[in-house]
Amino acid sequence: MNKSNILTYRGYLGEVSFDNEAKIFYGHVINTKDTITFQSDNAKSLEKEFQVSVDTYLDFCQELGESPEKPYSGKFVLRLPPEGHRAIALAAQISNQSLNTWAVEHLVKSAEQELQRSV
Repeated sequence: MNKSNILTYRGYLGEVSFDNEAKIFYGHVINTKDTITFQSDNAKSLEKEFQVSVDTYLDFCQELGESPEKPYSGKFVLRLPPEGHRAIALAAQISNQSLNTWAVEHLVKSAEQELQRSV
């Protein structure tokens, strides 16, 4: 996934591709299980089409009386070996942070570095 091929709107991420045969830009939302797609025959209107698709999805969910799937809940379950758990807990304690605060800080920092390398 190339960072330049990602659009963001209201917490949703749209991945963009180009179909050379059909000469259209198309995409889909990647951070939800529900299917949200969009397309345009020119790059200038593609972002607007993405936004319209997300808004249409949200409106449709509201009409049905259902909650739209949120891109991420903010909860993350992680299983690790006891030695790793101990090391992380001690590092958090030494840093005078809760285990959760320490883990969030380090995971996000590591993820951002990884994303930067992939661009």
